[in-house]
This record gives sequence, C-alpha cells and structure tokens, in this order.
Amino acid sequence: VRMQFLQILSRKPGSLERLFQIPFCQTQLPYTCLSTSACVRSKKKKGNSYEQVDQEKYKNLVHSVTSYKTSAQTPETILEEDNLLYGPPAKHRPPIKAGTKTPKNWVPLINPSKRILPLSSDSNVPMKIGLQRTKMPSVTRILQETLSPQQVFYLERWKQKMIEELGKEGFEEYTKNLFLQGELFHSALESILLSEEKAAKEQGKDDVVAGYLSSVEHVLEDISEVKALESGVHHETLQYLGLVDCVAKYRGRLCVIDWKTSEKPKPFLQNTYDNPLQVAAYIGAINHDANYDFQVRCGLVVVAYKNGSPAHPHFMDPDLCSQYWNKWLLRLEEYMDKN
Repeated sequence: VRMQFLQILSRKPGSLERLFQIPFCQTQLPYTCLSTSACVRSKKKKGNSYEQVDQEKYKNLVHSVTSYKTSAQTPETILEEDNLLYGPPAKHRPPIKAGTKTPKNWVPLINPSKRILPLSSDSNVPMKIGLQRTKMPSVTRILQETLSPQQVFYLERWKQKMIEELGKEGFEEYTKNLFLQGELFHSALESILLSEEKAAKEQGKDDVVAGYLSSVEHVLEDISEVKALESGVHHETLQYLGLVDCVAKYRGRLCVIDWKTSEKPKPFLQNTYDNPLQVAAYIGAINHDANYDFQVRCGLVVVAYKNGSPAHPHFMDPDLCSQYWNKWLLRLEEYMDKN
C-alpha cells in the first residue's frame, strides 16, 4: 500500500518534496519512517563482541591456533570419547606365561640340608665320578623329548636342508664328525685343566681341535680351582642323572661350566637354546648328590668356534640359575607325565 502511495505521489510534480518537508512530516506522519529499501522492517544488526577485544595483544595466540595443522585430539580427549561411546575399559589380568608357572613337585636349587665338609689335603685333585647306568633318565634325554613344537619344526627344517645339500649318507657323516670333534675338544680341555702340558700340546696340533682351543684361550685364563671334570652326577630326590663337563671357579665364582662348539656365532645366552637349562639341571644335581661335598650357585656356558675366533662365555648368576631351574623342573615334569 505504501509503495502504491509513493508511486501516485511521484506522478505529480512537487508532491514528494512537499511530503518530505519537516513541517509536513511532523504534522501528518509523526511516527512513520519511510525508506526506499524493500526490507523496511529489518532489525538492527547486533554488534560483534569480538570487535572490542585487543586483537594486537592476542595476535600470536590466534596465529598459532589457526596455523596448527595437526588434529586437536589428544590421548586424554580420545580416552574421554571412548569412555562415552564404549564405557570404561574392562579390567582383566594378563595371560600367565609358561616361564612363570610353578612346578608341582618343586625342589630348591640349593640343598638346605647338605653339609659342607672342610677342605681336605687332596682337594686340589678334580673329582671324576663314573656315570652310573641306571633306569634314571639323563638330562640330555629329558630335554630332547620335551622340545617345543617350534623347536622341533626348526630342527627338522635344518635337518632336511642339510640332507638336501649333503645327501642322507653325507649328513650322517657330518653329524658323526661333529660328535667326534666335540669329544676331542673336551678331551683336550681336560688335559689342559689337569696341567698335562704334553698331552695338551699333542692334541693341540690336531687341526680339528686347534681352532677350538685357540677360541677358548682367553676364557681359560679366568678359570681356576677345578673341582670336577667329566664327572657323573645324579639328583637323589628328582631321580635324573647327567655328565658334568667341568666345575671350577670362573673369575672367583664357583660354576658348573658347559663347553659347547658352534660354527655360527652365539653372542647371547638366548642363542644357546636349552644349554642354560642343562647347566641348571647339573647344578641342582650336584647340590643334591652326596658324592659332592660342595654346592654350586652359578653357571657358565662357553661357546667355542672352529675358526678360532674368540669364544663367547655366558655367565649365569644365582638369580638367572634359579629362573632356569624352574624352567627345567617344568620340562622334567612334562617328561614324567609323558612316561
């Protein structure tokens, strides 16, 4: 209606000027405001409260926030969202590892009831007790018959690979030579530790043994007070037996020493597979064998190399021996259950 009114007035010359004169507006339309805009009733725009903020003062803060490209989420906010969506995490106990199991028939590594006799005058002569052939299983047999499926898999794969390369007869000859080399090496070490210089020199000339002896040369310098060599032991309570390579002091600590030969380097104890369990089994047997008037708390696995490179001596302190003793008891328990 207002637009039509303006259009009518605009047709008559001088009508608009007269309409917008102050006296006319005051008398005729005191409460009306005319506008040529279509949005006559538009509301007044609200002022922006941020315009009153000192932008220069917060310039660096605004720049750091707007220029940050990474997600604004943090571990705390993600955890809060997860709690809202899925609820708090369920509390559960981690699975128990096999190594932490407690054997049913637990026997201590150290024999609390064993009497330690005073040193005799001929105590400098190493003990060498013959291995008694009885129905008791040997440490080697127990470990062989309780190999894990993974160990069996890798052992069988290695065997098949060697047969492909050497043939069946060649592989049998290879294993036979390995066994013979081990025997010669142990025999040469025994001669050295007994201070039989002549026999040691003769055996050292053999090319098969020379590399191994050169490999362990630096280890032999730290060995003293040999107590036993190639001596049979048996555990009176747990009923198993074995043949200990050597019992002597290594850097001042009495140890069961196991000599091993290898063509590949084994710089860590875990590379020696079941050898630490074997050492722990021998320690427990000595400590519960009435033939030995001493107890052992430490072990040593020495890996010698045919090429003469320095051997790796792996020392086992009492805590480590106790850990492997528990693992050995579990393997013994598994063997007894099978048989």
